[in-house]
Amino acid sequence: MIDTNLAPGLLLAMPQLIDPNFSRAVVLMIEHNDEGSFGLIVNKPIELSALELLESMEIDWNGDGDTLVWSGGPVSPTSGWILHEPIDEITGESAALGSAETILVRPDLALSSSRSALSEIAKAPPPRTRLLLGYSGWGPGQLAAEMARGSWLHADANPKLIFETPADEMWDVALRSLGIDPQTIVQGFGVH
Repeated sequence: MIDTNLAPGLLLAMPQLIDPNFSRAVVLMIEHNDEGSFGLIVNKPIELSALELLESMEIDWNGDGDTLVWSGGPVSPTSGWILHEPIDEITGESAALGSAETILVRPDLALSSSRSALSEIAKAPPPRTRLLLGYSGWGPGQLAAEMARGSWLHADANPKLIFETPADEMWDVALRSLGIDPQTIVQGFGVH
């Protein structure tokens, strides 16, 4: 049995992780168990606005017109995810929408994947809302092996960090939350 304390949490990609999809990535871990792991990169905006994306889906976006869509990872890049603060219409006890398509990642953070949840959120997006395309996934034992090689560090999931920190500063801020100065990190393999 593997340690399941990685989810919810953040994975911070270290320089020795040579996959360009994860360069300086901050990944919100949603699920981690014996069958594998699932997470979303939260610091990689793409050049696509929420307005453009939802227009193509014939859904009205009533949020800020400058809201960007983010890359959640390299797996299934056309799959959509909505990371948001819990809202009663979707996550409350009397929610008519969401159900299995919406989960509470932690009490102050929800993840939805259904078109009905997206339509509801688009009517009046909460301040903490992020639309993502794609996800990050690992097969059984794959993430554990990468962590053993020193490819990732683990930090607490913090909605303030995810939603209020500029994308290009998030990796540095997350490392500093662990007491690590990002300038002192050097690429290396194994234990030194």
